[in-house]
Amino acid sequence: MTDTPRESGYRPGYEVAAEQVLELIVRLGLRPGDRMPTENDLARQLGTSRTVVREAVKILSALGRVRAQKGRGLYVADDEGMLGTGRRASFFLPTDLDHVYMLFEFRRTQEMETSRLAARRATPAELRAIEDAAGVCRHGFETGREDLFNEGDDTFHTAVATASHNMFLQIAVQEARRLQAQSSLIGLRGSVGGHAAKAVEEHDAIYQAIRAGDPETAAQAAATHIDNTLEDYRREIQQRLFSSGR
Repeated sequence: MTDTPRESGYRPGYEVAAEQVLELIVRLGLRPGDRMPTENDLARQLGTSRTVVREAVKILSALGRVRAQKGRGLYVADDEGMLGTGRRASFFLPTDLDHVYMLFEFRRTQEMETSRLAARRATPAELRAIEDAAGVCRHGFETGREDLFNEGDDTFHTAVATASHNMFLQIAVQEARRLQAQSSLIGLRGSVGGHAAKAVEEHDAIYQAIRAGDPETAAQAAATHIDNTLEDYRREIQQRLFSSGR
């Protein structure tokens, strides 16, 4: 993916259609396992082509939100993740700003506690894993490789959660990041040139505090990181609204 289309305000039709399909699922009150309208019906309701709908369905299938059964049609997928079993969480809307902001609030609490516990409990091997992940993220930023940056970012937060030695926090961090990734895949995404420059320094601050065995400094560094990541999302949202208003 390149930044050019995003900077110009352009969004592929399948991204928009994917958002609209999720909104339609909520509007129709469909539950996991319920049958959805056909691709032709979706195309007609969304005012787009069947080809665009088919691409949108591929995205939603990859996200675990829709299940396509050959010869039988489309179904709302059963989301078996820890955060996907509740009545509300099953219908997390990746482009609903209230949902995204609540998810960031939840992530802030998680990341603060995992960093705090990691500062108390991390083993030498776990410290190396955190340091290595931060290094991969930094290398991705310095070389402009968004895939490498994202890989390092994901591994870093997973490594910190692992070092907390709390399996429930580990699962919660993984699930919250999975939901945030849905926003990224459907259009709300940061970039290597955005908050990434700060992110690599923030990762280092978290790592240094964990390595020093300073729980409160580690927790505060994690809070700063999540707050700044949220601000990056806010800026992109404002840019999109400005671009679409032209």
